[in-house]
Amino acid sequence: MATLTEIETWLHDQLPALLAEHEVPGAAVGVLYGGEVVDHAAGLLSKATAVEATADSVFQIGSITKVWTTTLVMQLVDSGDVDLDVPVRTYLPEFVLGDDGAAAKITTRQLLSHTAGFEGDIFNDTGKGDDAVEKYLGTLAEVSQLFGPGEMFSYNNAGFAVLGRLVEVVSGKPYDAVLREQLFTPLGLAHAASDPYEAILHRAAIGHLRPAPSEAPVPAPVWALTRSMAAAGAMLAMSPRDLLAFAQLHLEGGRDGVLSAASVAAMQEPQVKLPALGMMGDSWGLGWELFDWAGTTVIGHDGGTIGQSAFLRVVPEHGLAIALLTNGGDVIEAYRAVFSHVAKELAGLDLPAMPTPPAAAVAVDASRFLGTYTCDALDLTVRQDEEGRLWLDQVPKGIFAELGPAPEPVELVGRDEHSLIAVKAENGLHTPHVFLGDDGTGRALYLHSGRALRRA
Repeated sequence: MATLTEIETWLHDQLPALLAEHEVPGAAVGVLYGGEVVDHAAGLLSKATAVEATADSVFQIGSITKVWTTTLVMQLVDSGDVDLDVPVRTYLPEFVLGDDGAAAKITTRQLLSHTAGFEGDIFNDTGKGDDAVEKYLGTLAEVSQLFGPGEMFSYNNAGFAVLGRLVEVVSGKPYDAVLREQLFTPLGLAHAASDPYEAILHRAAIGHLRPAPSEAPVPAPVWALTRSMAAAGAMLAMSPRDLLAFAQLHLEGGRDGVLSAASVAAMQEPQVKLPALGMMGDSWGLGWELFDWAGTTVIGHDGGTIGQSAFLRVVPEHGLAIALLTNGGDVIEAYRAVFSHVAKELAGLDLPAMPTPPAAAVAVDASRFLGTYTCDALDLTVRQDEEGRLWLDQVPKGIFAELGPAPEPVELVGRDEHSLIAVKAENGLHTPHVFLGDDGTGRALYLHSGRALRRA
């Protein structure tokens, strides 16, 4: 096994070349092992300013924020102020959806484990004030229910905005204030920001997007998503070392006055199994994504905002945590290069293989898959051309349509009788699409690629 010092040397020697190979403008990495941390950064925070990335630069952590929000909720469980298994309306009477019966049943546990069942990609902008999350709840009144509460997993950003409001109401303070008081301060964070006004006090990374698939990443037109989605991952930014300070809280089984051992354990307990996607975890806990790496339990979460991507993996059995924060490019390839080396050298673990198209496409009943599947963020249409090849057309909607042109059609091939997979990798990933349920005519009711999109 390698030492942490050897890992630090490897990062110093290899990270610049990895970023250049995968067109990642800038990145910062942190590794926690045996209670000690090493970190390193390379590249640029912005191609426009040419400011160099340093280990204490702040990058957006995106949806890794959801584990922070979960931790705030579990603090309220510890204090006896929240019960995970009563309807969330117990605390938020104003929680209303298009399906009132479902809204009346949804529990905090279901929100934390992405099993609430309502449309999740609702990025409504309700302003930049401290009341943004409060106002957001009022925009959900017409949101549709995809399936009954608790029936299955579907990644749900909106659900975590609701949880952010739960934290506000029960605590009596804005989400950002609770985040700073309950986590930033007791964890001693030095380079963390809950909004752009704090981020500007640090060396802050800017996201980068490709104007076209064959073009190099350029600075994104905006820094962050809407403040209403702060609790889901729209704002929080920090250095890898500060993210690892949060991981240490969960590695050490909690800390007096911050989070109980019972809540740490509860967050890591599987709540729901995921479809066989091969690119996400095997199950989901409370906040945490749960992975099985050849018999070793790994907890973690990824995050993606406007041109920024973040990766966190924690291996409790080995006292290991790895964080990678990036600002554009082929980030999946960079993630795998860094994490596979560190996990192998420090814990003897191999990353699970990413899903790839089979050598020979599996014959499938295409008629079951064809059609349009929809959500508020995009429409996905599976079609078949005259030669019998299958294609996926993607039409972004709302804020996502404003970020650039619609993606090019993606060719799909049979992966097994229930799923198709992209022939060409995008940012290093051949995305699988699993088809679930029956619309009553033999056709799939849902297309699932982490989110369940219902047939239109």
